[in-house]
Amino acid sequence: MKNPKNDILKRVYVVYVFVGIFAIVILAQTFNVQYVEGAEWRQKAKDLTTSYRKIEAVRGNIYAVDGSLLATSVPIYEVRFDSKTEALTDDIFYNEVGELSKQLSNLFQDKTPQQYKKELVTARKKGVRYQLIKRNVKYTDLQKLKTFNIFSRGQYKGGLIYTQQNKRVRPFKILAERTIGYEREGIKPIGLEGAYSHYLEGVNGKRLMKKIAGGVWMPINDENEIEPLDGSDIYTTIDVNLQDVAENALKNQLEKHEADHGSVLLMEVATGNIKAIANLQRSEKGFYNESYNFAIGESTEPGSVFKLASLMAAFEDGFLTLDDMVNTEDGTTKFYGATMKDSHEGGYGEISVQKSFEVSSNVAVSKLIAKHYAGKPQQFVDRLYKMNIGKKLGIEISGEGQPLIKNTDDPSWSGISLPWMSIGYEIHLTPLQILTFYNAVANNGKMVKPRFVTHINQRGQTIKEIETEVISNSICSKKTIEMAKKMLEGVVENGTAKNLKNANFKIAGKTGTAQIANKSGGYKNAAKISHQASFVGYFPADNPKYSCIVVVAAPSRNVYYGNLVAGPIFKEVADKIYSTSFDVHKPLQNRDALAVSKIPYAKDGSVKDLVRVYTELKVPAKKSTKANEWASVSTTNKNVEIKSKNINNVLVSNVVGMGIKDAVFILENQGLEVKFLGSGVVKNQSILPGEKIVHGSTIILELS
Repeated sequence: MKNPKNDILKRVYVVYVFVGIFAIVILAQTFNVQYVEGAEWRQKAKDLTTSYRKIEAVRGNIYAVDGSLLATSVPIYEVRFDSKTEALTDDIFYNEVGELSKQLSNLFQDKTPQQYKKELVTARKKGVRYQLIKRNVKYTDLQKLKTFNIFSRGQYKGGLIYTQQNKRVRPFKILAERTIGYEREGIKPIGLEGAYSHYLEGVNGKRLMKKIAGGVWMPINDENEIEPLDGSDIYTTIDVNLQDVAENALKNQLEKHEADHGSVLLMEVATGNIKAIANLQRSEKGFYNESYNFAIGESTEPGSVFKLASLMAAFEDGFLTLDDMVNTEDGTTKFYGATMKDSHEGGYGEISVQKSFEVSSNVAVSKLIAKHYAGKPQQFVDRLYKMNIGKKLGIEISGEGQPLIKNTDDPSWSGISLPWMSIGYEIHLTPLQILTFYNAVANNGKMVKPRFVTHINQRGQTIKEIETEVISNSICSKKTIEMAKKMLEGVVENGTAKNLKNANFKIAGKTGTAQIANKSGGYKNAAKISHQASFVGYFPADNPKYSCIVVVAAPSRNVYYGNLVAGPIFKEVADKIYSTSFDVHKPLQNRDALAVSKIPYAKDGSVKDLVRVYTELKVPAKKSTKANEWASVSTTNKNVEIKSKNINNVLVSNVVGMGIKDAVFILENQGLEVKFLGSGVVKNQSILPGEKIVHGSTIILELS
């Protein structure tokens, strides 16, 4: 029989052996960690609790052409409190914490003094080394904090700790918002902020910080280990005054016509400097704001403003002159079964190339291009490319829309592509690309790249000049340019943009009214088709200084013609420049040349009324023998000439220059339905004088 005592002893010995072996292993490992790998582990521990953290550099400023700030970085601070800093005794803390709590409450207005005191006392009792006081503290408030009880002693004696961050702000709010742009982490940068980020961002610094409870990083000392290098400043071409005019004019017209969106671009002819760029879109709540840079990014069918390029191509290839004639038939013509229409019903008869451009005849332009490029449509396309149409401009701001001038080998090319391209369909261009082409015409054929920035400064010194870049020294011959200029001036003098005619300076340009196809039904479902109204041109026409394009998409109050929707915006911008810029004014004439007539001005109207008024005023009036019922008035230095105004029931009467009462009387008697915009004298009429009357048609009068 086994002795139980021996079994127990054996088991005890086995346990002792295992405990001994385990103790030896622990001792060996302790020795290894302490002496063999000690240095390595101590460094790892240090790395886990202390680290060099990034100090964000102050981003450079973005300035307007006059030095106004468009974007800048404002420092904001996070303020904390080291409640256990060694120099802060209980006597000092408890004697002054009450007053400090009142000061904090008065400054931030977010908590009562009692709440602040409770938090500070609790932090002191718990030994919190990094108690949060306030985030997003302004610089001026930080300076006040430094004077408060306890905090006035600094970090080591008073426990005040603060770290700086930089907040990007735009002093002019939405002014040129999308062009100025932004750069944010995780989001693709846009605008000038993105294009020039390399210069703006500067070089970040480093600061030694330690990790404390809660994963919070706390600065070890007041000094930066590596100071950050602030970013450079960029100086743009934008004029804040003109930008403001452009945005307000655009906003007013968009609201007036309840349009979906629109854009305005103003360019300096010789330099390509963009002086103003406005983009507004209606939100779901009906407010307008800058949500997308349509001027740069939206590539759409331009419509009639493209007719200039089409006719210039034919001029350059030697097919046409301004005096060549074309038959507009009855206002319609067919190409492979597809009907091309003019907005003017009944057609213009046989008219010149000059006249066809002035009245924007789709039939005339499409017939001319189809006739001369029949069998060789690629020659037309090639000529457009040679004039630098259809190519990206390569501007520094990202998001430029892709232009489309399709070749004859394109799968979508058909028999109607050539005539429809000639009037601005089956092609795509952005407003900026269209304006750059028109600007080249104003610049005597020299095409310059749009410029947004002139120079970059670092600490007050210019480190980079950005010169005007020439895309093409001559997009076509001087002869073609002269014909193009004559056509553009004719549009304002005699054509679809007569409402923009100005007594102080001449404007040259082209109206455009394009249909925008709906996604599901193309152009077939008329109820779903919207329009795009545009006007693009330059001024003064005889010595171009500025070019401008206005595009308004989807106006919804049944008024969508370019001259009535986009034209007034162009005119408001042009008038502002004329009133504030000496370089667009002609030299003053001598005193004799400036003499003005003392004969008072009168509206066109009833002969009977005109004769009566001038007789009462004892103003010499010369009445034409043909002037029986209605008359137009012209004044000289000596007298008034009352001339006959032709009114009949076959052709639409010219009521421009008349008061609204007389104009409505005449037009309604001709069987037309009259609507009018504004107040004053009739400045423009939507159905041109001399057109055949279609009873029941609506005519819109613009008053000024």
